[in-house]
Amino acid sequence: MNRRTLLKSGAASVAASSLATPLIAQSRSLKVGSYGGYFEDSFKSFVYPEFTAATGIEVESVTQPNSADWLVTMQQAASAGTVPTDISLYGRQQMIKASRIGGLIAPLNVSAIGNASNLDSYFIFEGPEGPQGVGAMSWFTALVFNPNEVETPASWADFWDTDTFEASLGLSNVYSSGLLDITSATFFEGEATMMSDDGILAIIDKVREIKPNVTLWWNAESQMEQGMKNGDVIGGQYYLDVANLMASDGFPIQPTFPKEGNLQDYGSWCLSEGSEKSEEAAEFMDFSCDPATQALMSRNIGTAPLVDQSATDLTDEEFAFVSGSPSIKPAYEAYLDNETFIKESWDKMLAEA
Repeated sequence: MNRRTLLKSGAASVAASSLATPLIAQSRSLKVGSYGGYFEDSFKSFVYPEFTAATGIEVESVTQPNSADWLVTMQQAASAGTVPTDISLYGRQQMIKASRIGGLIAPLNVSAIGNASNLDSYFIFEGPEGPQGVGAMSWFTALVFNPNEVETPASWADFWDTDTFEASLGLSNVYSSGLLDITSATFFEGEATMMSDDGILAIIDKVREIKPNVTLWWNAESQMEQGMKNGDVIGGQYYLDVANLMASDGFPIQPTFPKEGNLQDYGSWCLSEGSEKSEEAAEFMDFSCDPATQALMSRNIGTAPLVDQSATDLTDEEFAFVSGSPSIKPAYEAYLDNETFIKESWDKMLAEA
C-alpha cells in the first residue's frame, strides 16, 4: 500500500516491512509531533513502527498544526514548564520564527546524527545557537498543464502568453503560496528581489500582467482539481504528487519542471527546549535522514526525498512522482520581515478590476 492507494481509499493501514532489526530492547520512548490527518496517520502506519523496530524506542504521536498556532502552543507550554513534544515538525518559516523567539527549540548535536551528512547543508537549519533543525522531507508545487490542449511549457514565462493561456490558468490567491517566488525566479533575481519594497512591487506588477490569463484564483486544492478535470483550467500551479496521482487516474493534467524549476518547500525535525530525550531525538533524526527511510516516506506518504535519488532505491518513475529539479526556494526571510507590506500589496493587486 502506498500514497496513491491511500489517497484513493482515505485510510492508512498496513505498516511497511522492517528496515532493520532491533538492536537492544530498551524501555525508551519519544513524543513526536506531526501534521494531523492523512499525514500523521501515514507516519503512524509506515514510519514510526520501522523506527521502533530498528531502535526499540516507542513513539507517541502528537497532532500539531502546520501553522504559527503551534508556536503559540509551545510558548504557552514553555511558560508552564511543560513539553508537549520532544520533537516537532516545523516548516522553515516557523522554524525561523521559533529561533528568533528563543526558548522553544534546542540546539542539536549534529555529530550524533550521522545520516544528516546525506542532506544538503541548506536542510540543516542554523539558528543563533547553532544547528536547530534537521530536514525531514520536502514537497513541490509544480507547473501543471493539460497535455491535450497545449504543448509542454519550457518556462513559467509561457503562462504570460495570452495567445496560449488567455482566461485558462489556475493560480493560488494566497500571497505566500509561491507565485511571487516563481515570478521573481523567472523574471528577476530570485530571492534577492524579494528583500526590498521596490523589488516586491516590481514582482507584483509582473503578476498583474498575468491576470487576463487567469480564470481561477484558487484557495482550496479541490478548486484547482475540479478546474483541471472539467477543462476550465489548462495550466497553473499545483502540488506535484497530487497532479501525478490525477494523471495516473486518466485526468488531463501533467506536471513538468520548467527551466526555472518548481517551488520546493520542506519541513524539519526540531528538538523542543526542555526535552529530556535528546539522545532518542538524535536517533530519530538519524533514522529519518537514512536514504532508506527517505525512500519509504516517498513511496508511502508522497514526500520528496532530501537525499540524492542515487542514494535510494527509488526508481525513476517513483522519484518523478514526488520530486525533480531544478528547484525554487521560497524567500522565507522576506515573508517574515515584510509580511504586512507584501500581503497588503498583493491583496490590492488582486482586488483591481
